[in-house]
Amino acid sequence: MRIVILDYGVGNLYSIKHNFVRLGANPEISSEIKAPLDALVLPGVGNFVVASKIIKSKKQVLEELKESGLPILGICLGMQLFFEFSEEGNAQGLCFLEGKIVRFPKNVKTPQIGWNTVKVKSYHEIVDGLRDEFWAYFVHSYYPQPKSASTTIAETEYFIRFPSIVAKGNIVGTQFHPEKSSVDGFNILRNFLRMCRA
Repeated sequence: MRIVILDYGVGNLYSIKHNFVRLGANPEISSEIKAPLDALVLPGVGNFVVASKIIKSKKQVLEELKESGLPILGICLGMQLFFEFSEEGNAQGLCFLEGKIVRFPKNVKTPQIGWNTVKVKSYHEIVDGLRDEFWAYFVHSYYPQPKSASTTIAETEYFIRFPSIVAKGNIVGTQFHPEKSSVDGFNILRNFLRMCRA
């Protein structure tokens, strides 16, 4: 199985790789997307504007992978790039999911940093075997606002309620960092591997 963690100038690559290795996978970090490929991970610690400019050159091949049914996991900023638009710099995303990325209201302390609860709202393979409510680690000032409620798999409350896991078929994203979220985050990554093997 070939899993690529895409290096497009954002942080947290090696922490994600380490967790996949613990699960028995052999992921590679690469700035290139080359076949054959079984899964792709878009990590995320950084700025939407910068990341969207870097990833723009890869948009066509990413679109082809999405249409092929290849499992693609977006983490934090990586998940935000799935959407059409972000208020962070008024930048365009990959348009894999309908909706936009918005900033927390001005009266909310940002970024949200630390542990918060994730409440599962609907079923998807990515939450298979998880409890209805679990803890995860967040670092973000922006959050997704999907057009369709069916895109939201789980929600979190930080002054307001927002989607913390989104999915549509083979496209899965978490606003939190599963690689930093103890056992439950580990199980999310395990479920993603199972999607790759299906």
